[in-house]
Amino acid sequence: MKRSEINSCIRYMERLTGEHGFVLPPFCSWTREDWEQKSHEYDEIRDNMLGWDITDFGMGDWEKVGFALITLRNGNQNDDRYQKVYAEKLIMLKEGQRAPMHFHWKKSEDIINRGGGNLIITVYQDDGEGGLSDQPVLVNSDGRSYYAPAGTGVLLRPGESITLWPHQYHDFAVEPGTGDVLIGEVSMCNDDVKDNRFYENVGRFPEIEEDEEPYRLLCFEYPDAKS
Repeated sequence: MKRSEINSCIRYMERLTGEHGFVLPPFCSWTREDWEQKSHEYDEIRDNMLGWDITDFGMGDWEKVGFALITLRNGNQNDDRYQKVYAEKLIMLKEGQRAPMHFHWKKSEDIINRGGGNLIITVYQDDGEGGLSDQPVLVNSDGRSYYAPAGTGVLLRPGESITLWPHQYHDFAVEPGTGDVLIGEVSMCNDDVKDNRFYENVGRFPEIEEDEEPYRLLCFEYPDAKS
């Protein structure tokens, strides 16, 4: 992705969160210059990849396949310094955009429609070999539990949610004509390096073409702590 695209995505999501009355934590507005002054007091942000995360999954067309998200809080199962057992994200999905089919090896998560259009989560069970099973899928949604045929698109209107379990394939899309969606994710600790299994051959983090200065640093770009 071009840096100018990433900057534009971040500005767009900032506007959307403002429209929905969601106030972001201070570190989401820090510049590169701000980060260069931050000491080890902020290592939790650096080490657990809190902050902005814009990706086109290596597909080269963010408007069609991509995510803009912010990791607001996160623990770390690989580092005893960080004892949180949960994570929270805020995600933006634009109408006409999708996120690729994937599952998590360890993480269970609630996906919540925080506002905007209607969100569609398509679900399959892993067949044990990385493929899509044709077996019915357990759906847990706002206190209701039922089985749905493989490939069902579960519709989430604003305020509604679904629980996704390890090895449960899912993707994200917006119901046409309903508008961009602001999505909440509440989950076990998040590890985007080791815990994602994509059905398609995609990448998790973008390669960046530096055509302008960063508006905000992404969660894997922070400079080392100032001594």
